[in-house]
Amino acid sequence: MPLYRWLYEELRSTILAGRLHPGARLPATRDLAAEYGISRPTIVTAFEQLRSEGYVEGRIGSGTYVSKTLPDELLQAPRAKLVVTARRRGIPLSAYARRLRPLPRSESRRARAFRANQPALDVFPTAVWAQVASRRLRRVSAQLLAGGEALGYRPLREAVAEYLNTSRGVKCTADQVLIISGVQQALDRAAHLLLDAGDPVWMEEPGYPGAAVVFRAVGAKICPVPVDSEGLNLDAGKRHWPQQRPRVIYVTPAHQFPQGVTMSLRRRLSLLEWARRSRTIIFEDDYDSEYRYSGRPIPALQGLDRAAVVIFAGSFTDVLFPALRLAYLVVPSDMVDVFAAAESVSTHHPPLIDQAILCDFIREGHFARHVRRMRELYAERLSVLVESARERLSGLLEIPEVEAGLRTVAWLRGGILAERAARAAAEYDVEVIPLSQYAYGRARRDGIVLGFAAVDAREIRRGVEQLGRALEECRR
Repeated sequence: MPLYRWLYEELRSTILAGRLHPGARLPATRDLAAEYGISRPTIVTAFEQLRSEGYVEGRIGSGTYVSKTLPDELLQAPRAKLVVTARRRGIPLSAYARRLRPLPRSESRRARAFRANQPALDVFPTAVWAQVASRRLRRVSAQLLAGGEALGYRPLREAVAEYLNTSRGVKCTADQVLIISGVQQALDRAAHLLLDAGDPVWMEEPGYPGAAVVFRAVGAKICPVPVDSEGLNLDAGKRHWPQQRPRVIYVTPAHQFPQGVTMSLRRRLSLLEWARRSRTIIFEDDYDSEYRYSGRPIPALQGLDRAAVVIFAGSFTDVLFPALRLAYLVVPSDMVDVFAAAESVSTHHPPLIDQAILCDFIREGHFARHVRRMRELYAERLSVLVESARERLSGLLEIPEVEAGLRTVAWLRGGILAERAARAAAEYDVEVIPLSQYAYGRARRDGIVLGFAAVDAREIRRGVEQLGRALEECRR
């Protein structure tokens, strides 16, 4: 640090420690300069800093003295009163704060089999991204630096609307698109705008726990609805919750989380019609929809909506990289103003320059090329997982046909319990998630969730071998 700063810190610490008492006279600047072999202006600068902060005061013709009342003393009550009367009291929190529960933190350590919440970050085209970012920063405008609309960077909203219309069958304009920091933020925003404490929310069972955390935080009542081979079972929901007409229904129709089933057309049309008649909003989480390995991508539920009852959300997290923290929300036209108002009084939009870089990445064709490349890579890794499991894990678990996504459910056999399997796998340096973590009660069937995107074929084979040893221990 600069020499004057060092002297300032030393004198300040000495004063606060009581070694220089209030009213004590400091040595003259000439004496200190001679004592320490430093210039007198350096000492004068340090003294001036102490004086400006109230630690010392000058007396004309007399010298510099430690202040009678130190500034730090003004920030705290006298020690005697603290000892006698102080009592630690909790700060009152709102009902919302008392209901909050943190989401589990994502792993920051080396990726290993079978991490379920991470794409293949090692093959992301960082050089291309850097080139796009560099070009954008070289020609950044004052308007871009100043900020933009609460809904997000207009050219990116147009690019997202075009992409969703052509690739996901979503029917929207750029005016309906909001750029946000993630699907969690989209859920939080929708929950605050659509739900009051006590309002029922229907959720898939098993389902995404991050959505449940958000809905519980606003005081909503979670009503689990079972999932079958066609997706959310609407008839079962009506039977289970006859008096709980939902304000919001949360679904993942393209690729149900975590079981991976696709909601049938019959079930989709029934859900939309029932939501229209009951004035219920459907929140469609379109996670992982870009990666489909059999047939064409399934069009979004929103594309079938004729009554403006669907809010549609998607993210660039799994497609590009999690640290980007950019996602999109498509809301019905009559809700745009209220969502924009909520954005304007809270966080506004994510960093505008990041949005502009992503927009260029999409417009220049890099996004589409990356998705095609990753779809092929993930299909290869999925194939390695399925073949290796068939050879090594036969009789221990069963992997159903995987149509899409970056993870799959594997059903345990031979009476193996999912929680015990997860603990045993961890001993062999393998990550698996019990299906029960996604259930609101006890899971109806023992299964584990396996990710196949984050690691290469060699690590997948190692993981299968080690998982086999762990499951054999569980069966003994």
